[in-house]
Amino acid sequence: MKKTADTFFTDQEKKRIADATHQAELRTSGEIAVMVTASSDSYRDAEIIGGIVFGSITAFALTEMLFNAQIWYYIPLSILFFFPFQLLTRHLPLLKAVFIGPGRRQETVAQRALKAYYEKGLYRTRDNTGILFFISILERKVWILADKGIYSKIDQDTLNTYTAAVTQGIKKGEACDALCRTITEIGQLLAEHFPVKSDDTNELPDEVMTA
Repeated sequence: MKKTADTFFTDQEKKRIADATHQAELRTSGEIAVMVTASSDSYRDAEIIGGIVFGSITAFALTEMLFNAQIWYYIPLSILFFFPFQLLTRHLPLLKAVFIGPGRRQETVAQRALKAYYEKGLYRTRDNTGILFFISILERKVWILADKGIYSKIDQDTLNTYTAAVTQGIKKGEACDALCRTITEIGQLLAEHFPVKSDDTNELPDEVMTA
């Protein structure tokens, strides 16, 4: 079954994540949010490359078998097969992912996380202490993005160690366990630098959001 942003976590897992977020925030004025998206980009160029590669291979095989490898058959067949294979690549995320380099995946997820951070208004916390766990399913990537209050005490390299932990959990099929564990660990780190205040309020939703 194809995973969507809404179905990536089961209802039971979503409750576990919300509970972990709530418990972490009891000790800190930091605000933690979790967001899931099906893909950080449409990657139309990857679809085109897929159409070209698979269309060309199929055309070559047919030309070799049926038309003695004559180029006058190969060219129109390549064009003909391009379109169905482009559509196939579009609708099969795992196939599309083959044509997306690791560097681009990382950069695209980071940019989409930043966009979502502002789209959802997660920057509007009182002390600028919002922190976002952004999960992009197609790329199997995670990006942790924090507001300027967090960055005054904790750098991105430190956050990236937590990012790696959740990413590995996703690859092992243990996304919920890894995420809950990491939320707890980040909550402990935030509590050291941003202890809870007497008038603290819950400014960001504990429930998993989608983008």
